[in-house]
Amino acid sequence: MIGGVLAGIANYFDIDPTIVRIGYVILSIASVGFPGLFAYLIMWIIIPEEKVIL
Repeated sequence: MIGGVLAGIANYFDIDPTIVRIGYVILSIASVGFPGLFAYLIMWIIIPEEKVIL
């Protein structure tokens, strides 16, 4: 929930953010954590912020 990356991915694919977060945690644990953290940071930098229309 730090950068909103996983919620953004869930929103893009129109699925529940909780499912994406659980999948991310499982994949991170299975890959000993570091690659998952590194991938999250890269996505946080690359994925553009959502523009909010008021």
